[in-house]
Amino acid sequence: MTISLQQHLALAEREQGLDSALARVLDTVASTCVRIASAVSKGALGGVLGSAGTGNVQGEEQKKLDIIANDLMLSGNGWNDAIAGMASEEMDHASETQFPNAPYLLLFDPLDGSSNIDVNVSIGTIFSVLPHKTGHAASADEAYLQPGTAQAAAGYCIYGPQTALVFTTGHGVVHFTLDRDAGAFIRSEGTMQIPFATKEFAINMSNKRHWEEPVRRYVTELLAGESGPRGKDFNMRWIASMVADVHRVLTRGGIFMYPFDARDPSKPGKLRLMYEANPMSFLVEQAGGAATNGSERILDIAPAKLHERVSVMLGSAEEVGLVTGMH
Repeated sequence: MTISLQQHLALAEREQGLDSALARVLDTVASTCVRIASAVSKGALGGVLGSAGTGNVQGEEQKKLDIIANDLMLSGNGWNDAIAGMASEEMDHASETQFPNAPYLLLFDPLDGSSNIDVNVSIGTIFSVLPHKTGHAASADEAYLQPGTAQAAAGYCIYGPQTALVFTTGHGVVHFTLDRDAGAFIRSEGTMQIPFATKEFAINMSNKRHWEEPVRRYVTELLAGESGPRGKDFNMRWIASMVADVHRVLTRGGIFMYPFDARDPSKPGKLRLMYEANPMSFLVEQAGGAATNGSERILDIAPAKLHERVSVMLGSAEEVGLVTGMH
């Protein structure tokens, strides 16, 4: 039986008690991702490749598609009466919608993996939905400073050979594929599950000299293979797009790591807690995996600022437990 996203949300409202306002948030995010997927697919023909000549709040070069995707997320979700405000990796501060008393806040990385845009490698949009609590205006950064455990929903859309939507509302992880002919997301069978054990890891090996000793030790043991202390061979994968790397973990298992390194000791990690680590950790835990920063569960971290960075180790529970134990 073919089930569309809208049908799935209707069933979840009836069978799981999904809040209808949250369902509307997921619906408009998905619709916006379809528009982003269209912009991505045009490539050079749409004039969307290359640098925009600007930088974001993190001091990173913005690609043209970074700005296009950010604008589409703002315009596509700004009219939703369930969303009070939005915060983006590409914006300095949060932005209030025309519905400041709405029940939810939307955070997003509009185009994760943008360094891969010009070489036609999978990229994606990551999103997190938080409750809009009383006491803070939706335009105030403080309204968004909630731990990952507070998330009402989280997910991503990956723009690859297929456009896929993956999300959770706390009842497992569901996967949808865009039927371009019908213009609808169609649900895959079952929920996504990460195997407890794995033989695959993802990390940027070029940074090895900058890692802390526990990470170097852990990766050295993996590389030793069957003759080493782990007693089995491991394969390494690295796409340099968190969406693509985590999608692989959710699909077939593995561990993804972007640990702290000594290049900039003032930053506890590279990835953003609110836009990347929290939503991906929610998904991974809901799929039976684990996610830590090396010393504590990522979802338990109390954020201090909107663009906070964090070390990330997530995926198959056995491997995440081992590398966390080494810390």
